[in-house]
Amino acid sequence: MTQFFRSILEWIYGLVGSYGLAVVCFTLLIRTILTPLEISSRKGMRKMAQIQPKINALQQKYGKDQAKLQQKQQELMRKEHYNPLSGCLPMLIQWPILIIMFYAMRDVANANIVGQAFAFLKGETPAYEPFLWVKNVFMPDSPFKTAAVDLNSLMASGADIWKEALAKLSSEDLNLILTNIQKYVPAAVGLTQDQILNFANSAAVRDTVNNYLMPALSNMDAYKAAIEAVPGWQGVSFILFSVTLYKQWNGLLILPILSGVTQVLMTKLNPTMQQSTPAPSQDGKPAPGSGMNNFMKYFFPAFSVFICLTSNAGFALYWSAINLFATGQSILINKYLESKEAKAALNAGEGTVR
Repeated sequence: MTQFFRSILEWIYGLVGSYGLAVVCFTLLIRTILTPLEISSRKGMRKMAQIQPKINALQQKYGKDQAKLQQKQQELMRKEHYNPLSGCLPMLIQWPILIIMFYAMRDVANANIVGQAFAFLKGETPAYEPFLWVKNVFMPDSPFKTAAVDLNSLMASGADIWKEALAKLSSEDLNLILTNIQKYVPAAVGLTQDQILNFANSAAVRDTVNNYLMPALSNMDAYKAAIEAVPGWQGVSFILFSVTLYKQWNGLLILPILSGVTQVLMTKLNPTMQQSTPAPSQDGKPAPGSGMNNFMKYFFPAFSVFICLTSNAGFALYWSAINLFATGQSILINKYLESKEAKAALNAGEGTVR
């Protein structure tokens, strides 16, 4: 599935010529395909909001007898023809798609990052993939990250990605890369290509990056210029971490922040989530599950920001875009369901008069 999604993304990129725009188009495609599931989910959530006052009344009446309460709730749901899974199951189905997209974007990013590393090793400045304010969508959207590849991004690329990129190099490029590595890394002198560029497995990749690639990159003029820090802002320590502000920063933290804001917006604009909070129990204590609901309201935005801070800007763009599309889709679907319910109520009333 990851390879399938990656193929679709690269196909769209071939049409539009921009990975950032390709991500937005891909997001719109995914949301369109998932529309039937979204409508089903919204129907279930609206139904739950409608019967929630009756559930609250049962909790007030049978709160001290959990067995009786469960029995009455089941009877109510059968009477109302409501399936508790009708609201959450479609949403759960969408999560694997988000995870698959994460891995697909990671593979695309890793393939391009390895290509950029080889460009630096040839003594060139690679052609980055920009989008709006982001200079390289394959690195995080942050002024504390450079557009250039770094040790963490190179380590994240698996052996298969390295082998794939190595196979695409011409013999002239490969010889130039080996010459530069041996020029800047004395330990590489006298070694063969297979010994220097050994990508047999993850351990071999780690050793190759640490022992040959990063030491060579660190001594090359093009790479040193790309990772130059702003004077006075190198390794600035805070309470739990330290940061470096780069001259050639890669972003402005807009996408990670936007991901958290849009996650909050999705909650605020989803009235069914607001209305479905369980009522307090008879002794005045919060009902079971209300604490979890409040926790999730804050957890998901914080989780979104964290994931997008530590992921490439392409995935952060996908996350933010899908939240925005989902919010707009939610508004339209809710209006559609409201008009449908109003029409059904009107027809029912006319039938009663007749």
